[in-house]
Amino acid sequence: MTKHVYVARQPILDKNSDIFAYEILYRDSPKSSKIENDRYASASVISSILNKFGTEQLLGNKRAFVKVDEKFLLNDIIYSIPKEFFVFSIFSNVAMSPRVVERIGQLYTDGYMLAIDNIKLSEELFEKYSAVLDDFSYCKIFIEDDLKALVNKLHLKNIKVIGVKIEDAQTQEKAKSLGCDAFEGYYFAQPKVIENAQYNPTRMAVLRLYNILMEDRSIDEAADEFERNPEITVQLLQFINSAAFSFRKKISSIHHVIVLIGRIQLAKWLMLMIYSKSVASSFEISPLMLMVKNRTELMDRILREIRPDARSNMLGEAYMVGVLSLMDTLFSMPLKKILDNINVSDEVRDALLEDKGLFGDIYKVVRSMEHMDINAIVDFEMKYKLAPNKIKNIIIEAIEEVAKLENPNEVEE
Repeated sequence: MTKHVYVARQPILDKNSDIFAYEILYRDSPKSSKIENDRYASASVISSILNKFGTEQLLGNKRAFVKVDEKFLLNDIIYSIPKEFFVFSIFSNVAMSPRVVERIGQLYTDGYMLAIDNIKLSEELFEKYSAVLDDFSYCKIFIEDDLKALVNKLHLKNIKVIGVKIEDAQTQEKAKSLGCDAFEGYYFAQPKVIENAQYNPTRMAVLRLYNILMEDRSIDEAADEFERNPEITVQLLQFINSAAFSFRKKISSIHHVIVLIGRIQLAKWLMLMIYSKSVASSFEISPLMLMVKNRTELMDRILREIRPDARSNMLGEAYMVGVLSLMDTLFSMPLKKILDNINVSDEVRDALLEDKGLFGDIYKVVRSMEHMDINAIVDFEMKYKLAPNKIKNIIIEAIEEVAKLENPNEVEE
């Protein structure tokens, strides 16, 4: 019987808050939080990436950390896996037996990258891995007090240290102060609400433009507003002309965009672009933008599955739930306050603030997917009578779309 495995990507960010790699997460359904047979899990994940979906669609130009147990480590199948795409993250409970030590040395000599997976950093680590520590490129650690000296000790071995389970800014700051080189978790998506926070003027201009487009005012009025904000226009055109979109010729003006694809599609892209690292300068993808893109893809695809007859206005509302869902993080103020300044329907508002209605249900399960809450996903599948594997396939399709945005090459004219 084919096992039902959910796959997801968790971003690993460097000190500049850029994604430098992904942890590939996998969960069985419906009850277990992790597949019981770790060797099967690792093999199935890697074989999924290589054979079913392709590394480029799933990873772009990033490496993937995948968890590896002792049996998988010692199986010769490991040599069939291309070393340029993966980092083997060896479970911390794997004993350093002579066979394991020999295999780690062989993999290192053959150019494979290795990591120690999710460990409580202590002096015992250096004793346990003394024979092979020089063969590791990364060590993934839980963040605790008084680890700076031990982190420095790893650095002396040229091992990069990745802090794991980092879900808020405070933990990330602590990991930074310990000397961690990278950070795994969704801390970058957590809102830091600042009392009396001021709207960024450029982002406010984007919200104004969005309202003009959605209120069905004239094309000339919309184009005039864009002309008053040339930096936004330049960025939006860079965004639209990237390889994430499939226009055969470069689009050169906002008038051209509106005529070609319509004001609603333009408004959607504008709202996605607001998550760029700096809206006021050159267009640059941010982890937040990729997370929002993933949410919008999931919202849209799940709605189409539940309501195959959904019309464009309903699909547009589902998209807006996804695209607005991280605005509180972007503006450092409560989402309700931001929504008061944007022209959105009651259904979108209720979904975002209270998880109400069909959009609310979908939005809730999208968040469950990010944290691999399999019970919540399976409950959703049962409630809406979705076919087996349907959500799993939707997750992979969404990842592929995000990868296209993440690795934009200029489209040739």
